[in-house]
Formats: sequence, structure tokens, C-alpha cells
Amino acid sequence: MPLKIRLSRSGAKKRPFYHIVVADANSPRDGRFIERVGTYNPMLPADHADRITLKNERLTHWLSQGAQATDRVAKFLGKAGLAPAPVYGEQPKQSAPKKKAQERAAERAKAAA
Repeated sequence: MPLKIRLSRSGAKKRPFYHIVVADANSPRDGRFIERVGTYNPMLPADHADRITLKNERLTHWLSQGAQATDRVAKFLGKAGLAPAPVYGEQPKQSAPKKKAQERAAERAKAAA
């Protein structure tokens, strides 16, 4: 039974509040879970103390049991120092102008100078 540490949504419409839960990977997002190990309230300012609350000893227990954190939860655990922070690769450059557009922009800049 693979375990995940993930967010479970609650709260009213357009007022999200999340519980950080340990759950079986096959259970639904807001469905069955094994244990609540924290909360996340995105409506609070980023520097507010109650934005993210974690039960450190329970999280270290579940991580030692092989539970895998999702990307968002891994970011929280990395900031708290409970697990290594995730490393994200370089973002794709799809929105950058293509080769011909870059050449035209360089010609315009050269002509304007």
C-alpha cells in the first residue's frame, strides 16, 4: 500500500482550506485518509504563523515509513527542514520569441541605435 502525504481540500466555495493528510495513494483526494498531520490556509498572508501548521514528529514517522510527499507538501516540508527541498528543473522557453522574430528585433534595435 503506497502512502502519500498530500492536501485534502475543505472550506467553503472560493475560500479554500486544506488538511495535510497521510493517505493511501489510491484513495480519493477528499476521501479516506489515515491521519491528519497538518493544515494549510492559503487565504492567510505568506508570513502569517498559522498559514502552515505541521505535526513534525508524526511527519518524520510517516516519512520513515516510506510515505511520499506530493510536490506542494514537499515544498512545505523543505521549508520546515523535515525533508530535503524539491529541486525543480529549468522552465521551458516556449513563450520566448522564435528565431526570426529575435532577428527582426535585433535589426530594429540596430537601426534605432
